[in-house]
Amino acid sequence: MTKKLLPLALGGLGIGTTEFVIMGLLPDVANDLNISIPVAGHLISAYAFGVVIGAPILVALSARFPPKNILIAFMVLFTLFNFLSSVAPDYSTLMMARFLSGLPHGAFFGVGTVVAAKLAQEGKAAQAIASMFTGLTLANLAMVPLVTFIGHHYHWRYAFGIVSVIGIITILFLYQFLPQQKALRAVTLKDELMFFKTIQAWHILAIVAVGFGGLFAWFSYIAPLLIHVSKFDISSVSYLMIVAGAGMVVGNILGGYLADKKNPIKVAIFLLVSMVIALILVFFLSEYKLFSIILTFICGALAMSIGAPINMIMINSAKHSAMLGAAFLQAAFNVANSLGALFGGIPLIFGLSYIYPSLVGASMALLGAILCTLFLKKYHMKGSV
Repeated sequence: MTKKLLPLALGGLGIGTTEFVIMGLLPDVANDLNISIPVAGHLISAYAFGVVIGAPILVALSARFPPKNILIAFMVLFTLFNFLSSVAPDYSTLMMARFLSGLPHGAFFGVGTVVAAKLAQEGKAAQAIASMFTGLTLANLAMVPLVTFIGHHYHWRYAFGIVSVIGIITILFLYQFLPQQKALRAVTLKDELMFFKTIQAWHILAIVAVGFGGLFAWFSYIAPLLIHVSKFDISSVSYLMIVAGAGMVVGNILGGYLADKKNPIKVAIFLLVSMVIALILVFFLSEYKLFSIILTFICGALAMSIGAPINMIMINSAKHSAMLGAAFLQAAFNVANSLGALFGGIPLIFGLSYIYPSLVGASMALLGAILCTLFLKKYHMKGSV
């Protein structure tokens, strides 16, 4: 990773930490604010809703400015709202702060994706995009467990304070190391939005929402799967999540490499089919601890490996709407999160075992692979540009 891309990775580190750390601190937040854990869980939804709303709107409003200025502005908002989360006096204020801190999430990645691709060496655009998402994977591997530990043993407010510090450091690095570039909008906003009146645009977003949702059908219920099916002690789950995080780091690198070497849509098909196989194996082999650990790593790797190829598909398809397209992708990833958790939970409502969400995930990933195949046949997409 070059120092030009380092500020983008740092931003990903902060964003990934604030997005996922709340999940491990829900009991602490609920106890401190005198609310139930299910009510505290709405803080997760508030953040995701902020991502979906903020990604396209903030990018559309800011695309006529130089990307360095935009990214700094987004990170200022991110830092400010996370600080507000750390000092929120009550549940309502915290809920609003979580929603607001989600607004710049997708917008930062949307702009950052296009900036990273433009800063890349010839033929290495996908690897440059993967470098930006390295921060997100490292958040899952190291920062989320560390900050969760601090928040649990001292106070949950420290978690968001730490995220605010990461935000300040990111702002400084953006100012110091990210090169100045011209505004990325080459056409008017009206012309840019024309791409999203095409079936092609929504086809790509559907691939993400459905196919990537298969991963979240598994990941949303991984803790009870490991405890009740694999029979791991509850104290071991945090360590097994590090295994999943390590897989995400490896998968992110692998996905960027493959998307630069091969046709990104074919890479996406291969990875989604691989996810189908892996999730079916989760269904049959999770009762065996060794296989459970191995599959946790593999599924984590496949989860993040799809990011770079799908971003390249959007950039190649959207052309002058690439930045807005990348922002919409971030919204689609959060829709995938919600759909995966929703559909993955249906078997549990009917009293079935925690292995069944993986079958739901395999079905969603298979549908995503089919959508990718149809996309390839219809648009004959070539390799990365």
